[in-house]
Amino acid sequence: MSATSRFGPELRRLRQDAGLTLTEFSVALNYDKGYLSKVERGERSASPELARRCDAFLGANGELQRLAARPETESDTTETPATPSPWLVGRREVLAAGTGALIDLGLKLGGQAFSATDPLLPSFRTQFDQLRILGQSTAPKVLLPLLEAQTRTIAALAADTPSATRAPALLLASRFAEFTGWMAQEAGDSAAALGWTGEADGLARAGGDPYLGSYALVRRALVTLYGGDAASTVALARRAQSDRLPPRIRGLAAQREAQGHALVGDELDCLRSLDRARELLDSDDARSGAGPVIGTTNVSDPAAMTTGWCLYDLGRPKAAAEVLDRECRRLPPHALRTRARYGFRRSLAHAASGEVERACVIAGELLAVMPAVPSATVNSDVRRLARELSRFRSSRAVHDLQPALARVLAPAHD
Repeated sequence: MSATSRFGPELRRLRQDAGLTLTEFSVALNYDKGYLSKVERGERSASPELARRCDAFLGANGELQRLAARPETESDTTETPATPSPWLVGRREVLAAGTGALIDLGLKLGGQAFSATDPLLPSFRTQFDQLRILGQSTAPKVLLPLLEAQTRTIAALAADTPSATRAPALLLASRFAEFTGWMAQEAGDSAAALGWTGEADGLARAGGDPYLGSYALVRRALVTLYGGDAASTVALARRAQSDRLPPRIRGLAAQREAQGHALVGDELDCLRSLDRARELLDSDDARSGAGPVIGTTNVSDPAAMTTGWCLYDLGRPKAAAEVLDRECRRLPPHALRTRARYGFRRSLAHAASGEVERACVIAGELLAVMPAVPSATVNSDVRRLARELSRFRSSRAVHDLQPALARVLAPAHD
């Protein structure tokens, strides 16, 4: 008997061991009794959301999720090469810039270079901060050409700068490259996202920062997280938690590890990782630093927000909704992309808790801004929300929300 065909009988056994009637179980999970009966008899397959909730409610420690999961192809998470992109800055040329010329990008601005007192570098740093703010309210495809050009420009200028003053420019170029990778992922191009993240690592190392490469592992783990690959997410995140790394990188990696554990219902390891993340991110060392902040700048308590995110994946939507309600109220009004990312997860938690009208109110406000900040990653939760709400078709609120949901999920046409 296959794992998926064993799900129904195992669910029935666990339910009966818990002393629950099917009616009581269906009320507790906010699922139709007839549907659950068919799942137990093997006539219907369990969705990942249902498996997750059953697992959490019955204390199955991830076993029901494993029985319901489709088999995944194995992948090598330690040496997966990033797909090269033809427009990326050449890493070897940057590393060799002290003895040779950077590849000719036509962007050297007449041989101009940075100096220790040159106002160009602070100007580019200001532009970086402004572009990160702009990224909260602008479509990623609009920003990508500018980000790519700025990364090339700064790296090219750094190549013509004396070695004593080159490092700050290369480090800033690495941050531009890392942010470019994030915008590429938001645009739905995971290959380009990984490529730019690799470039960020190379530029940082050339500038004397050996640590950003570890943050690149955290970024790669985000790609696997949205791909539903929990094992790779955990493996990549663990590689970025060496004691020699800065506390902020280790804390962000611990958060990502927690999200990977939550995907497979491993509550104990998830909560342990969240505790570790909270301790690291609250440290004075994590809060200090002169350069641009690594990771989010709009979430005041990243560990708390990630806890709410994980609680939903652990099958505890009511607890998730409580945390996300509190943390989303603390987000700045201008951070539309961040508000959408966590807001749809908040709406999803309310829907899964049976608070359908509340879920629709939250989603309705967010769907109105999605055309301004389209996001391939956020859309994964929008699709999950649409599936969750489809169980409540008789609800007027759900009926009224359907057109807006359909518009956001419709394939984009160039």
